[in-house]
Amino acid sequence: MEESRVMQVPEGYAKILQESKVLGFQQSCDRKTGFLLKGLAASKPSGNFLELGTGAGASASWIIEGMDGGSTLTTVDIDSNVQAVAKKHLGHDRRVSFRCEDGAAFIQNLSERFDFIFADTWPGKFELLDKTLDHLNVGGFYVIHDLLPHSKLPEQYRIKAPKLVHTLRNRSDLVITEMDWSTGLLLAIKTNV
Repeated sequence: MEESRVMQVPEGYAKILQESKVLGFQQSCDRKTGFLLKGLAASKPSGNFLELGTGAGASASWIIEGMDGGSTLTTVDIDSNVQAVAKKHLGHDRRVSFRCEDGAAFIQNLSERFDFIFADTWPGKFELLDKTLDHLNVGGFYVIHDLLPHSKLPEQYRIKAPKLVHTLRNRSDLVITEMDWSTGLLLAIKTNV
């Protein structure tokens, strides 16, 4: 495979990172996580995607890069200032809808099901996990990152992350793949309802 294609980053990704830095937003996903999100998204043609925690749009840019023309992405964040960066660089894509609201309230009101959920904020990960996974289709992906301790993570997060992994390992409706790679990733695949 041609190297330039393998190393290509999404359009707008570098600008999203630059503007994130100006805002003081430091939780953007790195390239390794992005490449995984892109590859997983590409495996779900005409997929219905959900991102909990838009942030400035770095991870959304990777998901969009992997999506086909029949796929849609709903991305949710409570911080309109940070999400504005994502809208600026990704809002032209008709496949994407931005929701600026509390993630927990969004999850509580969910009625649709998804083929792919990237949970990058507390709701959907540390809060309302069962309700979130109830909206994942069989064969769907649930992805989380930041499972390895690093200085940008708050202490409470570092305490909760191992408990979350333990909970996910013990669910009978998921097949788990843990990756000691990048910031620490976990891919869960829904096997039954």
